[in-house]
Amino acid sequence: MKIKQLPAIFEPARPVLQKIEAAGYEAYFVGGCVRDTILHDEIHDIDIATSAYPSEIKAIFNHTVDTGIEHGTVMILDHGTGYETTTFRTESGYQDFRRPDKVTFVRSLNEDLQRRDFTINALALREDGEVIDLFNGLADLQKRLIRAVGDPNERFHEDALRMMRAVRFASKLDFVIDVPTLKGIKENAPLLAKIAVERIRVELEKLFLGQNPVAGLKDFIATGLYQYCPGLANTKDQLATLLVLNQWHLENEAQVWAVLGLQLQLDQSEIAKFLKKWKTANDLIAQVKKIIPAVNAIHQRNLTPSLMFRTGDSALHDANQVAKLYGWAIEDSELQKAYQRLPIKSAKDLAIDGKMLITKAGIKPGPVMGKIIQQLTLLVLNDEVANDTTTLLNKAQELVKEG
Repeated sequence: MKIKQLPAIFEPARPVLQKIEAAGYEAYFVGGCVRDTILHDEIHDIDIATSAYPSEIKAIFNHTVDTGIEHGTVMILDHGTGYETTTFRTESGYQDFRRPDKVTFVRSLNEDLQRRDFTINALALREDGEVIDLFNGLADLQKRLIRAVGDPNERFHEDALRMMRAVRFASKLDFVIDVPTLKGIKENAPLLAKIAVERIRVELEKLFLGQNPVAGLKDFIATGLYQYCPGLANTKDQLATLLVLNQWHLENEAQVWAVLGLQLQLDQSEIAKFLKKWKTANDLIAQVKKIIPAVNAIHQRNLTPSLMFRTGDSALHDANQVAKLYGWAIEDSELQKAYQRLPIKSAKDLAIDGKMLITKAGIKPGPVMGKIIQQLTLLVLNDEVANDTTTLLNKAQELVKEG
């Protein structure tokens, strides 16, 4: 197969491959960029593999950086752009089920592609557009099939994260995992416990954000992979109810974790503990803790001004996207109108602050002041009091007298 017109992202890198070839070596674009080119999907970055050893690459190009020299990766700096180039290699001795104990540089493209995960990712592309397919990856792309290169058990023992990548690709590409590969995942699922949580998290998030999450989730559940993920060991029934949903429009990681929190019926403290097990950032935890109550309020048609104020514009949008999945959503325009009608949208918008309460109302700092500010905020949000400094000072004095 020959691609007549390569996507624009390849053009600046073609001279790099040409220069390597002119020096007597082989050089190819490899991996996901080749797959996505054939599928006409968006390409985010390109990978280059070559028969030239790192020392030979460094002899060909004047400006290079050793970004992963022990694995044969050298960054070539060309006109201000960096291109990571990796020498063909074989790997062996995966004691941690993730990284090879030994890497051996080779001259053979065949040997290099043999170590890759799936046939659809074991494609190479010459700079002139010719596709090199040694493991029937093109046929599998046509069949929309995810198939391990060679023996699935070997591939998953080399890198157990590949099992999560398989179910992620099922969602991302809307492909089917072939039977032997699926069987290999099921048999080797316990190996996922050997993998760093952060790496599993990225694959799970991408699964939920794919074009057909149900396809990936179905295999995630059927193979038992979920049992080896933090906090999901006994959640088959809760996860399975997601398989009947068909309005998947999730946009970001916060929405993903909000869905999981809703499925597992986690309260505010439980969602924080759950997400900490997944080693998510504190900002993400805070966002999810805002989203879930808002989703429940949208469902119950009880989205009060106070809750919208506490939730904020961004988390409200996320909540409505999650609500769409369940068929509970409000029209986006109506939600935005309701939010814009709020008299204040942050604590800074309140026409009074602690300093004014001290100097003009004689209220001392402490719990009483905090309570009064909360009461004033709620009154303003509910349009019971105008957001005016004098009015709020008078109301604050009333609240003090009332105790």
